[in-house]
Amino acid sequence: MSKKIKGLVEKELNKRLSTTEGVGVINPRGVDGIKNNGIRRRLRAQGLRMVVVKNTLARRATADSKIKGFESLLDGPSALIYGKTTVSALARLMLDEQKKDEKLEIRGLFFDGELYSGKAGIEQASKLPTREEAIANILSAILGPGRKLAAALKGPGGTLGAVLKSIEEKAEKAGGTEAPVEAAPVA
Repeated sequence: MSKKIKGLVEKELNKRLSTTEGVGVINPRGVDGIKNNGIRRRLRAQGLRMVVVKNTLARRATADSKIKGFESLLDGPSALIYGKTTVSALARLMLDEQKKDEKLEIRGLFFDGELYSGKAGIEQASKLPTREEAIANILSAILGPGRKLAAALKGPGGTLGAVLKSIEEKAEKAGGTEAPVEAAPVA
């Protein structure tokens, strides 16, 4: 590849990866063209892209981006998976792809300054909550004490109401048709 072409590829790669906050790295060796296209199609359905790059071009293209620091995952043939998604969603997707094809080697995941290396790191990242799950957990933690307070205030009133209703029912059964005593109007 000539220097001019390498420069163009580096520019394009920099443009693509400048907006992303995380990247997954796999080894595409041993994956034939049909499986490769299937992987790309499933990734595209999730809003992700996959690109096979030379390691030196990837290092140069990401030298001044948010994902600087993932270079330790680049060893041998590398394919980068990137896009607008959460770390757990990307990790789960990578694990699903490996389940479909055992030849696919997962190198790791880099997201928001943290490196998840190897399959163990990917599994750890897949257990992290998604953005929506984290928001739900925070809201339930905030609303939990309010629910307990409301239940504590409502509980004794409900018990008192049930006792009064049972007394009223017993009085109706015992007395029969007696009219209830009305309170005098307050002026």
